[in-house]
Amino acid sequence: MPQMRAFIEANADWLTVFQFPSYAPDLNPQEGIWSLVKRTIGNLAAANLDQLARTVKRSLKQIQYRPHLIDGGCSSFEGKR
Repeated sequence: MPQMRAFIEANADWLTVFQFPSYAPDLNPQEGIWSLVKRTIGNLAAANLDQLARTVKRSLKQIQYRPHLIDGGCSSFEGKR
C-alpha cells in the first residue's frame, strides 16, 4: 500500500483517485437486477454453459417486460445521484 500512495502522489498532476466503498450494492442498480436473475437460476442444474446462458437471457427478457419488478428496487437510487 505505501508503494501505491507514493505512485499516486508522484502522479497527482494527471491522476485522480476516487475512493469507493468495497461493496455497496445499494449504490449499484444492477445488483437488484442480478438478484432477480439469481432467483431464476438458483436451483437450475444446467447441462452446459449454453443452457445457463439461455436461461439468464430469458430471465433478463422477462424482467425487461415487467418494469414493476425493478421500479421498487431502483427507486432507492434516485436520491443518491
